[in-house]
Formats: sequence, structure tokens, C-alpha cells
Amino acid sequence: MAWRDSRRSRQRLLLFMSAIVLGIAALVAINSFGDNLARSIDDQARELLGADLTLSWTRPPSAKTLQLVKTMGRDRAYEVSFASLVSIPKTGGVRLAQIKGLQGNFPYYGTWEVAPASAIQTFRQAQSRIALVDDGLLVQLGAQPGDSVKVGKLSFLIAGRVTKTPGQAAIAATVAPTVFIPSQFLASTGLLERGSRVAYKYYYQFAPGTDVSAYIKKYATKLDKEGVNIDTVADRKRQTGRSFADLTKYMSLVAFVALLLGCVGVASAVQLYVKEKITSVAILRTLGASGRQALLIYLFQTALMGLIGATVGALVGSAVQLVLPQVFGRFLPVAVDTTLSAPAILGGIGTGLLISVLFALLPLLAIRNVSPLRTLRTSYEDDLSGRDPWRWLVYLLVIGFIVGFAYLQTKNLMLAIGFTGGLTVAFGILTVLGLGLIWLVRKFFPTSWSYVWRQSLANLYRPNNQTLILVTAIGLGAFLIATLYLTQGLLLGRVELSGSGNQPNMVLFDIQKEQVAGVRALVNQQKLPVLQDVPVVTMRLTDVNGKTPESAKKDTTLKTPNWAFTREYRVTYRDSLISSEKQVSGKVPYQANGNIYVSIEKDFLDRLHVKLGDTLNFNVQGMLIPAIVGGTREVEWNRVQTNFLVVFPSGVLEQAPQFHVLMTRVPDSRTSAILQRGLVSQFPNVSAIDLGLILKTVDEILDQISFVIQFMALFSILTGLLVLGSSVVISKYQRLRESVLLRTLGASRNQILRITALEYGLLGLLAALSGILLSILGTWALAQFVFEVPYRPNAVPLIIVASIVTILTVLIGLFNSREVLVRPPLDVLRSEV
Repeated sequence: MAWRDSRRSRQRLLLFMSAIVLGIAALVAINSFGDNLARSIDDQARELLGADLTLSWTRPPSAKTLQLVKTMGRDRAYEVSFASLVSIPKTGGVRLAQIKGLQGNFPYYGTWEVAPASAIQTFRQAQSRIALVDDGLLVQLGAQPGDSVKVGKLSFLIAGRVTKTPGQAAIAATVAPTVFIPSQFLASTGLLERGSRVAYKYYYQFAPGTDVSAYIKKYATKLDKEGVNIDTVADRKRQTGRSFADLTKYMSLVAFVALLLGCVGVASAVQLYVKEKITSVAILRTLGASGRQALLIYLFQTALMGLIGATVGALVGSAVQLVLPQVFGRFLPVAVDTTLSAPAILGGIGTGLLISVLFALLPLLAIRNVSPLRTLRTSYEDDLSGRDPWRWLVYLLVIGFIVGFAYLQTKNLMLAIGFTGGLTVAFGILTVLGLGLIWLVRKFFPTSWSYVWRQSLANLYRPNNQTLILVTAIGLGAFLIATLYLTQGLLLGRVELSGSGNQPNMVLFDIQKEQVAGVRALVNQQKLPVLQDVPVVTMRLTDVNGKTPESAKKDTTLKTPNWAFTREYRVTYRDSLISSEKQVSGKVPYQANGNIYVSIEKDFLDRLHVKLGDTLNFNVQGMLIPAIVGGTREVEWNRVQTNFLVVFPSGVLEQAPQFHVLMTRVPDSRTSAILQRGLVSQFPNVSAIDLGLILKTVDEILDQISFVIQFMALFSILTGLLVLGSSVVISKYQRLRESVLLRTLGASRNQILRITALEYGLLGLLAALSGILLSILGTWALAQFVFEVPYRPNAVPLIIVASIVTILTVLIGLFNSREVLVRPPLDVLRSEV
């Protein structure tokens, strides 16, 4: 019976199926292409580290630990680094540089850009003294490949100019331009004497598919106790900023929105389809069919159409994600290896079938209560308005499905509940607005207005009106689309902020107090901005809560690791947070009742095994300064500015020995070289770090993230407009009979067009404005609780979205009326009604 009945309704069922096809196609394409893009970016994010894992230390760990680190990974490279003055004998130039002795196949990931390229292989196989030198150092000292550089007692032939080095995106690890030399010559330089500050690092490559974070977690506690620092790709991505985490959340949001748009289309399509089938159901009931049988007939129809639509949608989505890189490959900022994703395809088909049945059940449940007397009556609501306990069960299933799907996408139960709650509130508000519009028009009907206006307004509340359905469907669609667009703006703003285009790229440090004015004047002479000027005080930690490392041998309650007492702390003083910081607990640095309350970076606080209220004693060149842990901060280490683990309040360290760090932005390497030469001649003790090369890798990856965000937003918005369009197209059957009767009674084509345009225009405008207002609130909640960014909505795009949605609604409404306008009324009645 389901098959037979579908014969005269297949055109309408195809429209219902189109909502499934579009929604699932978007879901599968977004999940598949998004997974491929994210995987490609994730692979290229290894450039930020140059390896799968690095272990580094400044004080040698135990022999047992050294043996362990020498056996990890499938392959490993070894690095020894320290700061030293280097000179160019040809020009006589002298510069503080970072000397790195390398052994092995570093880097394992990313491109080590050296000119000429052959210099890399020559360096790795070096049996003679050769060096690779950062471009900035060569520019500053007027040297070039072929010259020699003197490091300690040895001279090295400069074999290549380094323009990009993977694994050097961490600003905190960089103190000067780098000179790379083969590690076997380090000892002969005479610079590795007792008292030298030397750092050691291993770079590891693991077998593909290895969960490096899980692997190293087994040894993390032991390594941390011995002062061995662990850095994985995941850690480096976090250091690069929230952009990677935001990308994952945004991809989940996009897939969630794609599915909801499909649900909107399904629900609106079935609602209208059921209204059209009431007479047929009444006839079936008259012939002896039960309400359950009638329900199953149409449930089978929608389930079959849903399965077909989901399958077609999954195939279309897979084709889209495979074709797009081929079509736009030259424009993509990242090489995307696209493959068919079986989980995405099967998940899309299963999800499509589930939402077809679940979102069709609500309107279909009413079929069970259709009376056989319906064949003699035309009122629809009378015997269908009673309470049905099964509807509440379906409501719970729908809510459970949305929560479950949101949880699968976000892996966060509270976010999933928040998404569902926000969607429920939006649906409720739109429903109230639709009902309110019906009540207002009926209550304050303008009887003195022209016939066209009265007819179009009356259509908003007459029987079989589509006001509630279209306001809800279009409003939800506009809400989701606008939210997606606004969220894209939030994330792009953060990506731009994280990129080097808006950040300093030149750091001047070791500026003494009496030199600050002179250095600032030199920077201003080059017409460069002074973006930051921060004092830095060096100190050591002597005890925690009165317990020193020595007393800890007798008292095991002190959990602070030994390295916390042996390292140097570089701190600053201020009474407020800066843009790269976010308060987590406690307060900003302050003084109260003679006590000094400091703020500590949250992760570092955990590594120290201290908590709020604990007392720390710091030694500043012989003077002890007691401080209390008064607050914790999250720090975006990717931001190129002076970030600190410990911050003191003002009024404590002003007279302590200190130096200043000044940050500026230079437009090109020529300006950078002029500034550095001026510093060398006037302030030889001041060191400069040109971060332009270091930021290059970060910029490339952030550009890729920006592209993914924009592409997914555009794709989803276009899909959403198509789903909205299909919802409005389905509504043609609601107004077809009225339009035919108007033609029969003598209404002109112009009058019908104007009536239709006004009705759809009012519905589209109200729904679009309502959805956009809701999206502003929804995006504020996302910005506040999910992405944690400031929120300033841009009105222009919202006006464009409202205009497009309204115009699209009107155009499709007019398109729906074409049958009435171009064919005789009797033909239309016979074929369509």
C-alpha cells in the first residue's frame, strides 16, 4: 500500500528526499573533506616540531634515563646547543648566535630551506668543518655562502644560507640567530667547558600511526622529575595557539549545522505532506484500515525515501569532497590527500535514515487519530489537536538524538547539552513568533487595505496556512546560517591575531635601564613602532612553604621537583593581564596587608605541585623576596610578545637589577639589517632576534586553517540556502488550490503574483530577522563559552543574510505559482490537486 500510494505523490516525496540528499551530502562532504583537510594540516603541523617528539634538558639526567632516551623511536637525531659570540673573519663582524651541533636526519618533517639546497646533504655527511647559517645573521654581518664563520677556536666554511627551519616556531627556545655545525666538532671549539650553559635535545621519529602522546605519557612523571622537557606535535599545536583546537570545534559545528538543516527540511516537508494526505487516510480508515496501519504506510514511504536520499546524499557528498581538490587544487594553500571515508559514508546513510524516521514521526503520529468522518469534513485540526503521549516520547527521542549527535561531534557533554538547549530555545521562540503573527493579523486585520494586501495577510491565518511551518523552518535555517557566518568571523579574527602579520617580528633584549631611551630613539629613527617595552628581573626559587630541596630529603611532603630550585626565573612586574593572558583562578598580581601575591602560569603551577595560597621564596641576587601564589593564568605562547611564567605586582621589583626587552616590527630584511647594525655600533651589549624566518612556518599553517574555516563556512551556507529553498518549494501545495480558485473567480496574473510575493515576503522577512537576532545571541554564547573570544558582531553581513533569505523565499514562492499562471485552472486542478 505504501508503494501504491506513493505513485501519485512521488513528486512531493522527491522534494522531501531532496532535503535528505542535501543535508546528508553536506554532512558527508564536510566530515570527509574536513577530516582529510584536518589530517593534511595535522601532518604538516609536524613542521612546528620537525619530529614526532623531542626531549630536552640542561642538566644531564641519570644514566638509566639517558639509556632510555637513546632507544626511543624508530629514528632519532641529536642536538647540542648553546649561545656564543661568532665572527666573520672577512668582514670583522661579531654577533651573539645560537650554536647548534646536529647529528642525524633532522628535520624528519617539513622543509629545511637552505640555499643552495645541496648544502643540506653535504652538511649531514660532513667530514670537514662546514656550517649552515641563518639568513638574518649573514645579512647583518655582510657575509654569504663561501665565507667562513669562526665559532670558538674553529673556523667553519659557510656552506648554505638557512631561510626556514622546522622545529623553531617556539619563541621561548630562541635567543639568537642560529649557526648549525656538525656535532662531532663541538668539543674542539673549546666552548663546552665547565660552567657553559648547554642545552641537549633529541628529535624522534616514530612509526606511522603511533600515538606518541600516549607512548610518552608512561614516562612523563619520571622525565619531569629529572628535568627532562617533553614536546610533542600536540603540545606544539597548543603552543601555536587555539587555532588548531578552534578548527576542530568549528568542523564539528559545521557538521552539526549541516545535519540540523537537513532535519529542518525533513520536518517541514513531512508536515506539509501529511496535511495533503489527510483525506486519503480518512478514506483508508473508512475502508477498515486501522490508525496503526495508516501510520506505517506513510512511515514506510518516508523511511524508504530517507534511505534512498541518504544513500544518494552520501554518494554526492563523497564525490564533492573528491572533486573539490581537483577543481581548486591550485588555489588550496595545503596539499590535500583525499580518500573515500567509509565511516563518514556509512555514518551519513545511517544518520539520514534515522532523521528521516525520527523527524517524520511527529507529524505522522497525527495520522493515527484521523477519523473516517474526515471524508465528510474539511477541518484538519479538530480531531488531531488532542494530547498524544507518544508525541512526548518522540520529542524526547529527538532531543536525545540531537544531544547524542552533538556529543559525537564535540566530545563534550556540556557543549552538546548547550547546543541542544540553545536550539530548543530558538525553536520555541520561532514557534511563539509564528503563532504571534497569526494572532496579530487576525486580531488587527486591516479591513480598509487594498484587496491584494487583505488577501495576502488573510493567507497567514486561514486554514491550511503555512505561517508556522515556514517561520520555523526559514527562521531556524537563517539562525544556523548566520551563526555559522558569525562564528567564522570570530575564528578568522583569532587566526589573523595569531599570525605574524599583526605581531612584532624583532625582539631587542638585554637593554640596560640607562640604555632604554637611546634604543627607543634608534628604533624611532627607522620609523618603526615600539610595540612593547618590558622590564625583566632574573631570580631563583629557594623554598616552597619554607621547605628547601635539602629539607625535602627528610620530609617527603615536598613534591616540588628539584629542577624548580636550580633553574633561573625571568619575571616581570605589572598589575594587570595582557592580551595573551586569561585569568583562570585567583586574582591578577597585587599587594595586600604587606604581602606580595604573584600570578603563575597554570600549567607551570601544576608542574611545580603548588596551589593558591602557597608561599614561595625568591632570591634576587642575595635578597630574599617572599611571595604568595595569588592567581593563575592561561598564556597564549604563540603570541609574539613577552610572556612570563611568574608575574609580580608593581611596587616590588622596580629597584632590583633588571634589563628591558623591546619589541618592534620591521617591514623587510633590509630595514632589519640597518637596525641591527645600528645596535651593534651604539649598543654592542644589546642582542636582537629577527623572528621573521621563525614565524614563516607558523604563518603558513595558520593560512591553511583560515582557508579551511572559510571554505567550510561557504559550503555549509550554500547548502543551507538550498535546504531552505527545498522547504519553501514544498509549500507550493499549500497555496495551489487557493491560487487556482482565485484564477477561476477572475483574479489576474498580476494580482496573484502580488498576493504571493507579499505573503512570502512577510514570512521570509519575519523568519530571517528572527533567526538572525537569535544567531547574535547564539554566537555570543559560542564566543563566551566555547571559543572564549571577544564578540563584536558585524551588522553588514547579517543584513546581507536577511536580504538573501527573504528574496530567496519570495522568488521560490513566485516560482511555486508558475503552474497557476501559465496553464488553465482546470488543468492544474486535475494534475496537481
